[in-house]
Amino acid sequence: MPIKKVINKQLGELLLERNIISKNQLEKALSVQKERGGLIGEVLVELGFAKEEDIAQSLTAQYGFPYLPLSNYEINPEIVNIIPARVAKQYLLVPIDKIGNNITLAMSNPLNIQAIEDVELLSGCSVQTFVSTSLDIKRTIAKYYKDKE
Repeated sequence: MPIKKVINKQLGELLLERNIISKNQLEKALSVQKERGGLIGEVLVELGFAKEEDIAQSLTAQYGFPYLPLSNYEINPEIVNIIPARVAKQYLLVPIDKIGNNITLAMSNPLNIQAIEDVELLSGCSVQTFVSTSLDIKRTIAKYYKDKE
């Protein structure tokens, strides 16, 4: 059974356990997230409570998702076409490779089961995930989806 189906911890809990944020910081971030939406990791970074790398490394350490910095990674444009721009932006993910019936994604939140299931439905492929920072993914989306709005 794939690991993604049994994950039940939220990112906030994970960061608390690793002493990256305090309970008060998490509560403040959740309150801000409730008001204006967005990913909890991004809110924590915006508030200065955590660094993007802390978040990516927490996910990597806890769940074994490999970390992939995207800045020097070239993606085949045909791979990008598998996932619509709106889905990539909504879930902060980019497809980076496809081999057979497996698609590899870089995600800022690989714990987002809904995102993974949506990509599986859209692509008809099984999903493998890598962790990247939100900033890396936003830059990659801007680069590869600029003509696909």
